[in-house]
Amino acid sequence: MEETVLYKRIAEEIRQEILSGRLQPGDRLPSIRNLKAHWRCTPGTIQRAYQELAQQGLVVSQAGQGTHVSGQVDLAEIDSRAPLRRANLVNRAEGFMLEAFSAGYALDEIEQALEVAKDRWRAAAQQQNQPDQQLIRFAGSHDMVVIWLAGHLGEICPGASLQLSFNGSLGGLMALAGGKAELAGCHLLDAETGVYNEPYLRKLFPAKRMLTVRLALRRIGLITAPGNPKDLRDLQHLAQPGLRFVNRQPGSGTRVWLDGQLRRLNLDPSRINGYTIEKLTHSEVARAVAEGQADAGLGLQSAAAAFSLGFIPLVEEPYDLVTYQDLAGQPHLKALFEWLAAPANWSQMAHLPGYDFSQTGQVSLLDL
Repeated sequence: MEETVLYKRIAEEIRQEILSGRLQPGDRLPSIRNLKAHWRCTPGTIQRAYQELAQQGLVVSQAGQGTHVSGQVDLAEIDSRAPLRRANLVNRAEGFMLEAFSAGYALDEIEQALEVAKDRWRAAAQQQNQPDQQLIRFAGSHDMVVIWLAGHLGEICPGASLQLSFNGSLGGLMALAGGKAELAGCHLLDAETGVYNEPYLRKLFPAKRMLTVRLALRRIGLITAPGNPKDLRDLQHLAQPGLRFVNRQPGSGTRVWLDGQLRRLNLDPSRINGYTIEKLTHSEVARAVAEGQADAGLGLQSAAAAFSLGFIPLVEEPYDLVTYQDLAGQPHLKALFEWLAAPANWSQMAHLPGYDFSQTGQVSLLDL
């Protein structure tokens, strides 16, 4: 990425951290040396980003004391400039579109790339003042349909929004159990029974009344460089010398499935170069392959397509939304589930590759 573009991205990422409250007044920002290593850029690029933030009144720098979030950040004043900021944002978006069109990209390619980018930034961009009754807190496995729903929930249930936390299937169920989410997304395969999700619900929610809604069937497989230059065909090929693999984190449904298959194949994970290199989302796995950091990863077909990568399908799995039965009647959740159950709506998601919506909306009531 060109330095003139990168410094703006760095500044905007820090700015969103401040506006979202993740960085509080007085907090010290990372040193220029540390950020230089993280972003793989020159010290001047970081300095330029900090200068832009200082001009906006968001940070202050003092010799020998580093750079800190300003103690007088006025979020209301920042919001008061919304029309001007919005116009500036539209101008930037149009410039990006023109640049992309000039480079030969089609409109659907640009839209797909923006969805992937939004995936990375969504957590920092959540609105903090949304009434609780209008907010669905989602936690669980990363999924492209979930991301699409988050962008369209306001059309399905006016005024509602979906706050996303992608922390893996097991993490999503634990967040639901701990009262930190109203909705979890999971695709956990129980190796002993060959059944998805329900065995884990019985362990984590004993004596509870739970409800699951089928979101979709989705294809998981090996994400490769275009043309599959390593000639990969199955998981056993991951142990070939010189291959660089990128993995998902423990607790994710994809990692659970992979580890189960490796045990079935009697393939020691230590033989897979990169097994311990972990990414939190399918998009990050695909990005690592696209940027040449890895030769292969395990992930969604839709993530591979977003980066124009190769894909070798290995399994079609169910992905379910999970909540408590007594929460399912709340207006925003009820509206979402009813929308998913209507086949006429499935065509709106059909542009996402690697999904089968024939079971979408199916409800299971579990008295555990």
